[in-house]
Amino acid sequence: MLTNLQEAFIVHFGAPPQHVIRAPGRVNLIGEHTDYNNGFVLPCALEQHTLVALSPRTDNTVCTLALDYEHALDTFSLGQSLVSNTHQAWANYVRGVVYALQARDFSLRGCNIAITGNIPQGAGLSSSAALEVGVAKALAVDNNLDITDLTLAQVGQAAENDFVGCHCGIMDQLICTSATAGTATLIDCQDFILKPVNIPADLSLLLVNSNVRRGLVDSEYNERREQCERAAATCGVSSLRDVSLEQFQVNRQAMEPLVAKRAQHVLEENERTLLAAAALQNNDIEQLSQLMAASHLSMMNLFEITVPPVDFLVAQIGEILGSDGGVRMTGGGFGGCVVALAPAELLDDIVTRVEDTYYSHTGLQASIYTSAPAEGVVSIQ
Repeated sequence: MLTNLQEAFIVHFGAPPQHVIRAPGRVNLIGEHTDYNNGFVLPCALEQHTLVALSPRTDNTVCTLALDYEHALDTFSLGQSLVSNTHQAWANYVRGVVYALQARDFSLRGCNIAITGNIPQGAGLSSSAALEVGVAKALAVDNNLDITDLTLAQVGQAAENDFVGCHCGIMDQLICTSATAGTATLIDCQDFILKPVNIPADLSLLLVNSNVRRGLVDSEYNERREQCERAAATCGVSSLRDVSLEQFQVNRQAMEPLVAKRAQHVLEENERTLLAAAALQNNDIEQLSQLMAASHLSMMNLFEITVPPVDFLVAQIGEILGSDGGVRMTGGGFGGCVVALAPAELLDDIVTRVEDTYYSHTGLQASIYTSAPAEGVVSIQ
């Protein structure tokens, strides 16, 4: 992939890139839709990644080549008013990063950019965050910007919130900038405190893509966030992080029933996430299994973001794992991936079960991946 990127860069721009950045995808082990509620999440970075190559130009033009979209091009001037309704959706993420950096008064020069990656798109593995963080890091390196990992993550989040139009939380971008290889990371999304959490060596990270494509901007993701904000307002606070379960019960009758269901999921999911981090650290796989199962049921019944093919995968994998591992939907919902932490000796059984049952039940082909927990964004050239 790196060689193809470098060769395409030379063919299109006439010289090798000066910088190449690698930005990982991510999988969230538990803690769904809690990040924009200032809660807790437990993600890790993936070996699957996005590569961003860049060289400076002598003018104010940014020219971007997307290898994975049939070598599509997007060109704009740093001096022009950037608009989000370009006909190439992928280009809005690049433009959004430039917009967010300039909004923070970072000075940028024109550049040539080429991008490729192997993170499945629309699968809930944060291909968009990897793109945002990779571009932000490449621009920071090229322009010698004094910028922290947290600010890089906030730039990526702002690109998605303010430019693309998906009101995501900070989790995806922050794990992309700050992950430690070999561990998951417990993130406090209110205070931005990061705590590495060891994953037992005998558990493997398995990802099963349902191949039900999801688009968060066009889905009910933003509606879920608005419902959570309404629940917090009913409790007289700015976010659900400041609401205890006891306070929720006092205020529940004043909420619309649907809003109350959303809030219940978030509050209970925060507690599950803290317990799951402790269970992982203590190698208490039975408790981890129960917590991941409860998380999935909550996403299905309270937050209502799962779909039948994903529920089917969780049930099939859960039958094999029992209490020896955990499985749940991961990501924003409405399709995408299932994540499992599974003993290595059960991986073949899981793969066989999925291959034998999923297509006949759903008419879809599942894609199966494994990954070790990877490091965050890094310059490799």
